[in-house]
Amino acid sequence: MTTKLGGKVALITGASSGIGEATALALSAEGADISLVARRTHRLESVAQTISANKGKSLTIAADITDPKEAMRAVNETKEHFGRLDILVNNAGIMLLGPIDGANIEDWQRMVNINIMGLMYCTHAALPIMKQQGEGHIINMSSVAGRIITGGSAVYNATKWYVNTFSEALRQEVYQDKIRVTSIEPGAVATELTDHITVPEVKDRIKKWIGSMRALTAKDIADTVVFAATQPPHVSINEILVRPTDQSL
Repeated sequence: MTTKLGGKVALITGASSGIGEATALALSAEGADISLVARRTHRLESVAQTISANKGKSLTIAADITDPKEAMRAVNETKEHFGRLDILVNNAGIMLLGPIDGANIEDWQRMVNINIMGLMYCTHAALPIMKQQGEGHIINMSSVAGRIITGGSAVYNATKWYVNTFSEALRQEVYQDKIRVTSIEPGAVATELTDHITVPEVKDRIKKWIGSMRALTAKDIADTVVFAATQPPHVSINEILVRPTDQSL
């Protein structure tokens, strides 16, 4: 069977669950070899087993990408194992919503470390490999929160606006190296992302809001990643905003 990504290698951060897991399975189904990166080794092994059962190839790397050395190690191990790196999906992220007044500033730091710094560390590590190859694709997972500002979401908003601005600046720097850059901005998705919210009343409100609509699934976003990644080399999909039909903002 002909696949669109045969011979390509994709590294996915936050690959142990949710959108990351679904993206790994979707890209593997299109023929890509997959480097699975996250902190939870047992969850990565489960994803790897599913890929193997479907005749795909994968590598599991337990790493904390908020540490620049760990991010570099994950990228280098991928290159050493598969011989190249074609697609980097910066998916790892956390959403810790809540008001600014009285906030636990450790929540802010966690979001900045994962949503911003981890994304940049992995990108920084991958660029020399992609430039040497003469091609590559960096796909950054942003959010509708990177376009629409809402009270009670200030720092999460800020991190996702950062992802969008970083992605466009990066695109302008590397397009002549035949490296494509895509920012994907999902609306409400039914994943475990809301489980991490540390303010109980906010967690309850967000879960009820998502439950009030036909929310997107992790597979919906994975299919969006596949759409961007399988375009012909001369086509660069720079931004994709995807919401549930039932979502207003």
